[in-house]
Amino acid sequence: MTDALGPRCKFGVLGPSTNTIVQPDFDDLRPAGVTNHYSRIVIDDANAVSNETFMTGTRQISDNTLEAVQGVLSCKPDYLVMGMSAITFYGGAEGGAKWKRQVEDNAGLRISVGSESLCAAMRAYGGISKVAFLSPYFPVANREVANYLSDHGYETIRDTCLRCPSWTAIAAVPEHTISAALRELDGDNVDALLQVGTNLSMIRLAAAAERYLDKPVIAINTATYWHALRAVGVNDKIHGFGRLLEQY
Repeated sequence: MTDALGPRCKFGVLGPSTNTIVQPDFDDLRPAGVTNHYSRIVIDDANAVSNETFMTGTRQISDNTLEAVQGVLSCKPDYLVMGMSAITFYGGAEGGAKWKRQVEDNAGLRISVGSESLCAAMRAYGGISKVAFLSPYFPVANREVANYLSDHGYETIRDTCLRCPSWTAIAAVPEHTISAALRELDGDNVDALLQVGTNLSMIRLAAAAERYLDKPVIAINTATYWHALRAVGVNDKIHGFGRLLEQY
């Protein structure tokens, strides 16, 4: 049987229950014939986040992910997309691959995750070895991101973390704050600017920044959805969200 609205692919999207950005972002990136079916990873909103509580909160998300997987399988998705990025970087390349395998083995489906998607996007652009990145995280998580990138051959020249005080506060970060952070991160010794943290709204801002900074600016939600589309053989060129979806 062919799904009436999703004849090309039905995505099962996994995201924290506190996340209000991934679902609308992915829907905006969706080409005709592809549908997104969001399954919430139920968690509490983190408050007074510190290095310690940030890591504890993200591990709660990891612990509850498989329940969300089971919650979306009954609609018979063709492929899974992870709408939370921090935990996919933990433990470097080996840790990220192990976490991904656990989800895929449980679901019996393949999944696109933020960490792997970001590296795939940089390979698609080509010519990238030195990067700077922005996150809504705390420093301990930024170190995990830099370690993962290093394992894949990318050197982090600079990074910044916004230290958002709760999960829901990430979605409230204003555009001018993100723009200022990108300008501070940029420099002649950086080949690309990256953004991690799926509840930070950046798919349009990253596309605009690519034009005025004249280098790749890759938002995690754009990279993850691009990776999922290409993984299932949907090669549509989608305009308005940067070079990644327009050219690769």
